Amino acid sequence: METNRAGLSTILLTAVAPLAWGTTYIVTEQFLPPDRPMFAALVRALPIGLVLLAWRRQLPQGDWWWKAVVLGLCNIGAFFPLIFVSAYYLPGGLAATIQALSPLAVMALAWLLIGERAGVLRVLAALVGLTGVAFLVLGSPDGVTPLGLAGAFGSVLVSALGFVLVKRWPAPVDLLTLMSWQLVVGGLFLLPVAFLIEGAPPAIDGRAAFGYAWLAIVGTGLAYFCWFRGLTRMPAGGTALIGLVNPVVGTVLGVAFAAEAFGLTQVFGMLLVLGGVLAGQPAVVALLRRTQEPAAPLDPPREPALVGAVTRR
Repeated sequence: METNRAGLSTILLTAVAPLAWGTTYIVTEQFLPPDRPMFAALVRALPIGLVLLAWRRQLPQGDWWWKAVVLGLCNIGAFFPLIFVSAYYLPGGLAATIQALSPLAVMALAWLLIGERAGVLRVLAALVGLTGVAFLVLGSPDGVTPLGLAGAFGSVLVSALGFVLVKRWPAPVDLLTLMSWQLVVGGLFLLPVAFLIEGAPPAIDGRAAFGYAWLAIVGTGLAYFCWFRGLTRMPAGGTALIGLVNPVVGTVLGVAFAAEAFGLTQVFGMLLVLGGVLAGQPAVVALLRRTQEPAAPLDPPREPALVGAVTRR
């Protein structure tokens, strides 16, 4: 039972990441200046990365210089701009739900790169979650663009590769140090790209400042710590399945704040998504089986031992 408890605590902490990531789309739409995806990606990555690097005070050694560059480009430098392009050029719910392809992409890459077999149950769980996502996006509003779709699908591919490589290359440092390397690498890559493509930074009012701070601190610092912690303790495919919480959050926030479509179809989709997430977690399945096992019968009471005694008359 102790193993199940540890597994459940890891699952719950890992789920903080997609919960935070699910807010990216509505925060981008409602708080950030329009049409500045590269600047948004830069602000989300570089400041928090520099803060973490100054705190941990440790640079990569040996071959971890190039490994940090590869991870930083996959998980931050390429992923952040692509996710912001999808957030700017797709409806929030749809942009979030395309991320539901991530578990299948991660499982395929994990099998190819680290020999991790997902198993039939986990693949079926991913397909159930993907079906739920299909129901979630039914009735999505207009505004779908090829650029937005390219950003969404591209973000799935590069993040899946980055997540699998995190497992393939166990870091010789703590998670916060590993995060700082990736965020600084990704941020430095984005710095010239943002200025070349978008020019000078936009005017930032209080509303935009809140949005950028939320995405940097909660959507990046906290979320990536929880996510990488999960990756180091769970199979890549199981961790990726937890990411399906992302579209659920994106859809709920889209309904609450952007008047996106919602009805019984979307409720059914959410149930399928959450069912797929839970079905793909061995700790959850083991706990459910344990609760359904009949209780062991109690041993019948034993008769007290008779002690011989001499009756005196």
